[in-house]
Amino acid sequence: MIIDLPDTTVSAISKSLVSVREEGGAVALGRVLTLIIVTHHGAEEEVIEAANDASREHPMRVIAVLLGDEDEDPRLDAQIRVGGDAGASEVVVLRAHGAAASNAESLVTGLLLPDAPVVAWWPAEAPENPSRSAIGRIAQRRITDASSQADPAGWVAQLGEHYSPGDTDFAWTRVTRWREQLAAVLDQPPFEPVTAIEVRGAADSPSTALLAAWLGMKLEAPVDYAYLPSEEWASGIKSVRLTRPSGDTLLERPEAGIAVLTQPGQPTHDLAFPRRTLRECLAEELRRLDPDLLYGRVITEGHDLLRAASEQDAS
Repeated sequence: MIIDLPDTTVSAISKSLVSVREEGGAVALGRVLTLIIVTHHGAEEEVIEAANDASREHPMRVIAVLLGDEDEDPRLDAQIRVGGDAGASEVVVLRAHGAAASNAESLVTGLLLPDAPVVAWWPAEAPENPSRSAIGRIAQRRITDASSQADPAGWVAQLGEHYSPGDTDFAWTRVTRWREQLAAVLDQPPFEPVTAIEVRGAADSPSTALLAAWLGMKLEAPVDYAYLPSEEWASGIKSVRLTRPSGDTLLERPEAGIAVLTQPGQPTHDLAFPRRTLRECLAEELRRLDPDLLYGRVITEGHDLLRAASEQDAS
């Protein structure tokens, strides 16, 4: 069901939500968090669809704040989506025009679920310091996406400068499978120290830097990582090589969706390694509403490594 509320107010939207809840009964109850999505007009459907899919694992209220141009006439249009149009969530789409978009916090405060955590997500352009932004100040978790920024490598390099507990970035979420596989390899014999690490990734892959920083921090070994020219590699992380006394372990993705694991004295293994979808990344981040302390350590303790590679790429 979709309810359109043109030229409306936050109070009127709140009353409509109450009416929907009274009519829907238990169907409209049981939300565990509020997800605020901050984006622009015309870019909302893909991210709302991802939130609807993730809501089947995390029932929630989704508030999509679409900010228009400042020179437009002030106006607030809204749309409420429930039932089949909203997955297991309630979706409130706020289209703010002109001066109505100047205070995003006031648009959402009256629509938050009472006594429930708040997660803020900027799927496209994000504030440089999310925790100090109008929406970020009211959220326990704040999600950005380095790959959507104008300079992904530069964005990753400065993440540690403005980090606050509760921040995270999808560039980190996308390396989960790589981290799991590499950890599994190192948990098996031979239990030798890693003496060198090499990471390679596509020029548009900020996750490459975060994976390199994590490996360097956890293994306390020198890290060499670089971005490959676009014509050499299409997208994402290309390979990780771990050097140990008995030989090199190589986890390489020769093509999208497939990884090959090569280890000394063992047969080669082909692994399913699809690129993670927006829905998968969002659902993973919503599984934990406490700060991701490991992510915080990687972008702060690994800051020098991240910045050095960014500066080298820029030169």
